[in-house]
Amino acid sequence: MANPQQLRGRIRSVENTRQITRTMEMVSTSKLKRAQDRVVATRPYAQALSDVIGDLYSPELAERFPLLRQPGDGAKCVALVLITSNRGLCGGFNSNLIKLARARIEQLEQKNVSVRLHLIGKKGIGYFKYIGQEIASAREDIGDKPTVEHAADVVQPLVEAFEREELDAVEVIFANFRSAMSTPPVNQRILPVEAPGARVNKSKSARAAGPVRVPNYILKPSAAEIVSSVLPMYVRNSMYRALVETAAAEHGARRTAMKSATDNAGDMIDSLRRVLNRARQAKITQEIAEIVGGADAS
Repeated sequence: MANPQQLRGRIRSVENTRQITRTMEMVSTSKLKRAQDRVVATRPYAQALSDVIGDLYSPELAERFPLLRQPGDGAKCVALVLITSNRGLCGGFNSNLIKLARARIEQLEQKNVSVRLHLIGKKGIGYFKYIGQEIASAREDIGDKPTVEHAADVVQPLVEAFEREELDAVEVIFANFRSAMSTPPVNQRILPVEAPGARVNKSKSARAAGPVRVPNYILKPSAAEIVSSVLPMYVRNSMYRALVETAAAEHGARRTAMKSATDNAGDMIDSLRRVLNRARQAKITQEIAEIVGGADAS
């Protein structure tokens, strides 16, 4: 059993650690609220862009715009963008994203698909450099406050390569922010753009009334001009959403991890104090026994 002095030193060390983890938990909580607001703010805009593309999509327009081009005989070259954090201490957040990226790379390579890996975040960059994976590009400057300009800088070279038919698809692996406790990694294809189907009224009253009549709108400018403007915006917004959701998920994961560490530190302090009290009691008992034994001997 450790002596009381060693136990007091361990208790002070754990208390200092608990103070650090509690502070990090509070910082992540404050940052999480702002990051969550950014996530919520991007969703209506993304839905509006999706609705416009879904309403205007037609096979004729799909043949005119490269971003709507679907690979005919399967993809031969895919750009995979992995978004991780620059910092650790967030539990299994980064490891789950890296694990999904590795699984996707293996799946594509088994189909003889060439993979160009684009990494955002120090954790993903450090891991794939360590295992010797070829990296097409790497960025560490975005951090946990991504902007629309960051998203445009990341996605524009990929869009240009896709239009030149150097790429058949662009996929993004990021953390889907559902709540602070639920941030699962997901893989989303952002190129080619898959236009949602035309909106259909699925209510029972509409089905009972017969087929729904779609009004014949007069568009000015033309549908082609609108689609040509909306498609790049849709792709940039998809990348921006991936960045902001990953940033919010990082803060949620770090808050959860730091709360767990703070609680564990409290439990450890309680356990060490009980051990310290038992050690002090044993020492006092031993001293009393020595005094009584000395008195009997005299």
